[in-house]
Amino acid sequence: MIDGITVGNIAIDCVTPEKLRDFYAELTGWEALTLWNCPALISSDKLTLLFMPCDFDYLPPVWPEEPGRQQKQMHFDFQAEDLPSAVREAITLGAAKPESQYGGNGFVTLLDPEGHPFCLCRKERGMK
Repeated sequence: MIDGITVGNIAIDCVTPEKLRDFYAELTGWEALTLWNCPALISSDKLTLLFMPCDFDYLPPVWPEEPGRQQKQMHFDFQAEDLPSAVREAITLGAAKPESQYGGNGFVTLLDPEGHPFCLCRKERGMK
């Protein structure tokens, strides 16, 4: 263990940083700003997301995963009090709902406007 280590920022590679930041700002209600010349979001508990322009040809991940295709490397799980309403709102904001779903009543996988998968999860009692 490294003493005092914390998450500083999470960087997301993307083609249209401002557009993707604005999508997640609308989805989460987090503060949108620019940090280190990158569009960014800061959550109420100070988690910072940086939306980094690619210096390579961006290939969106394929979901569900397929052998030989670009795989997801990470995804966010957002908790929602009212999961069906949260899904409808996310789709209104520009998310897409893939046909394949594996979450039952617990979560729904969506794709952001650049194809990154993320999940909206039913908030369980006792969770922050």
